[in-house]
Amino acid sequence: MPAPRKAELEPGRVYRTRELARWSANPTRFAHRLVREGVLQQLAPGLYAHPKPSRFGAVPPTTDELLRAFLEGDSYVITGPEQWNALGLGTTAVLPRTLVYNTKRSGEITLGGRRFLFRRVAFPQRPSAEWFAIDLLEHADMAGASRADLEAALALAVASGRLDREALRDAASKYGTRATKERVERAIAQAKSS
Repeated sequence: MPAPRKAELEPGRVYRTRELARWSANPTRFAHRLVREGVLQQLAPGLYAHPKPSRFGAVPPTTDELLRAFLEGDSYVITGPEQWNALGLGTTAVLPRTLVYNTKRSGEITLGGRRFLFRRVAFPQRPSAEWFAIDLLEHADMAGASRADLEAALALAVASGRLDREALRDAASKYGTRATKERVERAIAQAKSS
């Protein structure tokens, strides 16, 4: 089988070893050769990137491309401090890893020098701000936030119209614990009275 021409490897794409089988009967040995030649960069065992060149050097693959290859195209959602802080509920959390919900893997894994915390849990295909608010309530300890403070901030967000009360209630019923559902109901009641 002929080796890939440079144009056949897509810059910025992440490849699994088995994807290289179209060019070699021994894709593992072939991948190691391409790493030695500087064509590919190994991100993790069995995971390789064909870096996109720039005037400042090789550009690492995007998080979405990395997760697409690692999870083999299965659906996932990225959550955590960046999404939680954007809700305006008073959190300023920072985590040294990216929290990824998916249907395939659990555990902490380093890919291409980036740390990911994978969790196999239920999640919506198109997460809303209300779902992220429920996720934040569920993980207040990871965000370094008080659940009581989050409940009060949630009431203000519902009262001001930043979060929809019915969408919040629906997200809590599908993805929240009983304690979270109770907090959401109290926040909605408080928003109605203010």
